[in-house]
Amino acid sequence: MPELSVVVHGPNTQDRLTALLDSLDARPLPDAEVIVVAVGDWARETAEGHAPETVVLPLPDGTDDAAARAAGAARATGRWLHFVHAKDGLPAGAVRMVAERAAELPDTVDVLLFDHVATTWQTSGTASGDGRVLARAGRADLALDDAADLLRITPLLGNRALRTEFWRAHERRLGRADEQYVAYATLLEASRVACLNQVAYEDRRLRPESLPPLTPGQHYALIERYETLLPRVKERPAARAVLYDVMVRDLLRAFARADMPDPVAREFFRRSSLAAVRWRPEGHRRPAGVEGVRRGLLEEGAYTKYRAFQAANRTRRAARSALRTRKRRLGAKLRDHRYHRALDRPVDPGLAVFSAYWDRGVACNPAAIAAKLAELAPRIHPVWVVTRDNAPLLPPGTDHVIPGTRRYWEVLATAKYLTSNVNFPNAVVKRPDAIHLQTHHGTPLKRMGLDQMQHPAAAKGMDFAALLARIDKWDYSVSANSHSTRMWERAYPSRFVSLDHGYPRNDVFYSATASDIRAIRGRLGIAPGATAVLYAPTHRDYEAGWTPRLDLAALADRLGENTVLLVRGHYFYGGASPLAGLRRTGRVVDVSSYDPVEELSLAADALITDYSSIMFDYANLDRPIVIYADDWETYATTRGVYFDLMSEAPGQVARTQEELAEIFTSGAWRDETATKARAVFRRRFCEYDDGRAAERVVRRVFLGESEESLPPVVPVEQRTPAPTPEEADS
Repeated sequence: MPELSVVVHGPNTQDRLTALLDSLDARPLPDAEVIVVAVGDWARETAEGHAPETVVLPLPDGTDDAAARAAGAARATGRWLHFVHAKDGLPAGAVRMVAERAAELPDTVDVLLFDHVATTWQTSGTASGDGRVLARAGRADLALDDAADLLRITPLLGNRALRTEFWRAHERRLGRADEQYVAYATLLEASRVACLNQVAYEDRRLRPESLPPLTPGQHYALIERYETLLPRVKERPAARAVLYDVMVRDLLRAFARADMPDPVAREFFRRSSLAAVRWRPEGHRRPAGVEGVRRGLLEEGAYTKYRAFQAANRTRRAARSALRTRKRRLGAKLRDHRYHRALDRPVDPGLAVFSAYWDRGVACNPAAIAAKLAELAPRIHPVWVVTRDNAPLLPPGTDHVIPGTRRYWEVLATAKYLTSNVNFPNAVVKRPDAIHLQTHHGTPLKRMGLDQMQHPAAAKGMDFAALLARIDKWDYSVSANSHSTRMWERAYPSRFVSLDHGYPRNDVFYSATASDIRAIRGRLGIAPGATAVLYAPTHRDYEAGWTPRLDLAALADRLGENTVLLVRGHYFYGGASPLAGLRRTGRVVDVSSYDPVEELSLAADALITDYSSIMFDYANLDRPIVIYADDWETYATTRGVYFDLMSEAPGQVARTQEELAEIFTSGAWRDETATKARAVFRRRFCEYDDGRAAERVVRRVFLGESEESLPPVVPVEQRTPAPTPEEADS
């Protein structure tokens, strides 16, 4: 019996089914079956031309979605069902990740919810907004009454899997209803619900102009849906409050956006008003502000007043928008005028602009280059671009500009050198005699640049034409190894010169002393002789928020009292992490906001990571690295990767928390096998990092020296990294 039955159903509308089945054919599905309920000849012909193991159930044109779903579910043999409409899509790795998550769940769980992206005729891969609700729910299975906010999840059948026995037990009541009703009703009927905070569905919306206009009955059906659902939660206060709130929001939104003839609009408003009054929970309070006024008028049934309120709001919004637009245009015009006037001035050879991580502050490769520049060429004045919020965190005396200010545009226009580890804004003009230095901020395991085009969950609507325009401004691209050089040239095709000089931020891994390491560990509160393990997982594009994938308290217990876990969330999540309860023990230290990250690496005796580029940097220290890859297949197919980390890892690999704990308790984390794997990894990925990368970059770019005159790269085998914490304590 397969774990999951994917039931694709519906007609081949606008040839959407072809792309969906192509994506399923492209990847093996070891624990899932695919059933295509093909409605109409075109869908049947399309389905029959795909993988032979696909089960095709042809149905006549005009068969509705409910009947098609019923036919597919009757044929399914999987423990779980995933209904996928023929017009929609499945991101790479979606079937595998749903099947794997479903396999973890007991039979007491009836519904598995997951995230989705939306694609329209104008946009691609837009995030749903459901991710934060899923993140708050976590991975534990829940009763709906304990997590009523799950009713706010977009009501699609495609963003949930249903346990097959549960579906069959309730099919008579649910099977003939519309999709949104069924989506809500499955949650209300479920004994328990689980969540998967990953994108596993693509809702491909059709252009409304390509569809028949809605009839009055179809407009009123929205009200009838909630009138049928709300009696089910009459005695469930939490669910009733959320469902009522969702109903009123949807009815007001439909009234505002749907282009209904006036008689239909009046009747829709009247019925909506009755429903809003009839089902209002006892003690319910309207929200404040404009939304509260809207809801009050709805409950009054004041159609004419509501229309007047709408008109007044439209007028007010139009006036505010016009004022904002005028201010923005005047501001942009003034900015452009000042910027272009500044562009008429000569380039200043003594001015260098630096930015790191979207203007977060002094960090990463740009920081290391700026420090070496001050040593080798003090005549060149550095100016950092830093956001207003981060400016107070700068080292004292750091000259800086705030994005958008007058001086910001002036220094960008006149600086000879512009250095960043991401990109400067599109509006920045590349002057012929200015030099743009792209340092990057990691060795690429995941797909980057143009290589993200085949991974919409990762690309998230990226403007690739604008990306190419930014790339074309680069004069130099810094690389830490041959692998990076090749991948940057592939992902960012342009005429830049690759600087195979190493990553300047990694120089400290060869220059730090024993006293430096003791001081860092002291600041972190790590006792002499304690083993510090840094856990630094990466960002997942298909997750909205960061939650540790490990039970950190349990892991700390397994590792023993003499081990401290340093836990660092990815910077995309703003340094926030749900670790408050564990911090008090002193065995788990939240270092999500600690900078620079290089100091954390120096303090750690070992690294646990998944797919983060920190592994390539940390390998310079020649200390143990353990890969925790509980979702490698999902990450590899959803994000895309350049090599198989499972076969080319820098040390031991764990696929479960139990395996991870066993690697440490058995000593395998630093055994001969791990040491040999790390040596191979270091030869490949620490190729140019020898402690003098910043010097080479400064001499080549800022001082104009030839490649031949630069300090040669010391071979990996001849380097001496910074001492280990154990050596520093001895």
